Amino acid sequence: MASSENQTSVEYIKHHLQNLQVCKTDQGWVWNHCESAGFWTIHVDSLIVSFLLGALFCFGFWRVARNAKVENPGRWQSFVEMIFEFVDKSVKDTFHGKNPLIAPLALTIFVWIFLMNLMDLVPVDLLPWAASQAGVGYLKVVPTTDANITFSLSLGVFLLIIFYSIKVKGFGGFIGELTLHPFSSSNKFVQILLIPVNFLMESIGLLAKPVSLALRLFGNLYAGELIFILIAVLMSAGIGGFIGGGIAYMIWAIFHILVIVLQAFIFMMLTIVYLSMAHEDH
Repeated sequence: MASSENQTSVEYIKHHLQNLQVCKTDQGWVWNHCESAGFWTIHVDSLIVSFLLGALFCFGFWRVARNAKVENPGRWQSFVEMIFEFVDKSVKDTFHGKNPLIAPLALTIFVWIFLMNLMDLVPVDLLPWAASQAGVGYLKVVPTTDANITFSLSLGVFLLIIFYSIKVKGFGGFIGELTLHPFSSSNKFVQILLIPVNFLMESIGLLAKPVSLALRLFGNLYAGELIFILIAVLMSAGIGGFIGGGIAYMIWAIFHILVIVLQAFIFMMLTIVYLSMAHEDH
């Protein structure tokens, strides 16, 4: 869609990349203008959209579970069962421990992230325009283009990794993995000397898990959103730009569907793999 006549292309892009924020300053809590607010800045739009999509996911699957039919299932029930079987097979093929939490967690991650990614296919001006009519100046509708959301998801996975590593291996076993691997020696003195090296390498590998989860999801979806915005700018450049931008939009949207599904799948699979590793007691 075309950019506003009162905005330059740069202003239009900046506007669409700006979250609806509330932050704490010396004057109290204020909306937007949070450049120097520091830590206490809340991205209201990301939180609201994430919550609504999570509620939609829970309600949709709850309705299927409540009204499930063995004979002649409806299309929505068949679709939900297909997703469930896909996730269940992925967990059985990858997770080698015994934990009833893993399959529901994987299903939640996959569907929730998919729905958040799917918001990237909504025309970039549609919902922000509707919000502006209600007096809301900024609105980003793709939560996974917000690093705060992707890092929150990865932090939740990271805490589960730590929890199950300690639960399965014991605190001593968990510390032993951080200090006695990957280098070991039969000589006790050499083994003690290697502890700082092992701890450094294992800590980097452990911390890299949530960082890689968050940045991979954020980077791919942020880049996709930016391309949609650039296409919208192109569509404002006369009839030729509108036609060319429309064609580009359809091509990129078709390709981006693969990215949307793939990023949700990768986040789910890496979560399963990391938790499987946390359940392995050496």
